[in-house]
Amino acid sequence: MKDGPNIATLAALIGDPARANILTALMSGKALTASELAHEAGVTAQTASSHLRKLEDGALIARRQQGRHRYFTLAGDEVARALEGLMGLAATQGQLRTRTGPKDQALRTARVCYNHMAGEMGVRLYRAMQDRGTFRTTHSGLDLTPEGYDFVRDLGLDPDGLPPSRAPLCRECLDWSMRQSHLAGRLGRALLSRFEDLGWVARVPDSRILRVSRRGEKEFGRILG
Repeated sequence: MKDGPNIATLAALIGDPARANILTALMSGKALTASELAHEAGVTAQTASSHLRKLEDGALIARRQQGRHRYFTLAGDEVARALEGLMGLAATQGQLRTRTGPKDQALRTARVCYNHMAGEMGVRLYRAMQDRGTFRTTHSGLDLTPEGYDFVRDLGLDPDGLPPSRAPLCRECLDWSMRQSHLAGRLGRALLSRFEDLGWVARVPDSRILRVSRRGEKEFGRILG
């Protein structure tokens, strides 16, 4: 096909193992330095610099300058959503790079998906919110019902006061390990931040894993029923 989006170029960018490792590392939602990404990719700093330049030229990552330091992030929610979809497809097709181990189980229990909560806890939370009648379907996607507003406000968040963004308020995101949806969008981002502020979950350093505290287990148990 001569006309239309050129998916071959993007596929080639993502398809390189080192670049795929770089993009996966940035799915934590954190801004990382070139040296940190070189370590994640298992390549030299010079090679990582070449890969980062290609990913930046392809609009898959963005560079941020903080004083003398340079950091890299994913270019936006659309990139994160595409990567999560590819992870789900790879898992479905059995394309796993390592055998399941303790770290993999922790990732499946609760993890960061760019800027919202994923894994078993994320899927169960989204399902519980659906059961409570939190969402309604509109022509543009998902929106909160009056019951949904009450639920979110009970958690200490004001849905109308969330930071403005091009991202929708609520969006489904397919979970690669559970093969079901969890919540993304501005609300998904705000909920993860709120859970962290409350001490219900904490990020494991240098990982996408979310560790659920004892208090978090109790509170999530109350929400999940």
